[in-house]
Amino acid sequence: MLSQYEKVEKIGEGTYGVVYKARDRLTNEMIALKKIRLEQEDEGVPSTAIREISLLKEMQHCNIVRLHDVVHSEKRIYLVFEYLDLDLKKHMDSCPEFSKDPRLIKVVTLWYRAPEILLGSRHYSTPVDLWSVGCIFAEMVNQRPLFPGDSEIDQLFKIFRVLGTPNEETWPGVTSLPDFKSSFPRWPSKDLASIVPNLEPAGVDLLLKMLYLEPGRRITARKALEHEYFKDLGMVP
Repeated sequence: MLSQYEKVEKIGEGTYGVVYKARDRLTNEMIALKKIRLEQEDEGVPSTAIREISLLKEMQHCNIVRLHDVVHSEKRIYLVFEYLDLDLKKHMDSCPEFSKDPRLIKVVTLWYRAPEILLGSRHYSTPVDLWSVGCIFAEMVNQRPLFPGDSEIDQLFKIFRVLGTPNEETWPGVTSLPDFKSSFPRWPSKDLASIVPNLEPAGVDLLLKMLYLEPGRRITARKALEHEYFKDLGMVP
């Protein structure tokens, strides 16, 4: 029941929901309450919410936020998470080496949006998340956003200027995506090592595998964790 949780304060807002700091009245523990509004009730729960819930229910790991409960109330769904007093942005703000650029890790989801979504694909899966991770990885290294577009077309062009404009040879099927235009400027790809000059070769290789334009070629999360770049972390459970 939603009445079990007492909202304390609003702590964040993203594309798909608002997050509150709240207290569990039964245990007196602090939790995070994410509210997802169901705008079109006749269409049911948004696919994005179903995906988030199903993935988090499967994940039991000390480095992944825990989903405690899912509460349906009127035209809203509330996800009950463990409460964490730091997110990546706040952590990086607290580190002097990351405090030079106030734009770092802003909640501007456009900057981390995968090219297949920008090109209007109606079918996409977990590779979109690896793309986002790759963008954040590069941002942590460079201390500035990798692709800070101010519109969808600007975002695409910033990506293409670095990774090259895709074609049927480099990304089979790309020209049939709804928002692909044959009139797009044809930029060649750049050497990714020159874009992240402070990243060691193994890191550049991992980043390249995360940022393949063709989603089917993008590295999986499991393979990424097994990559040479993380060899000093030991075995992946």
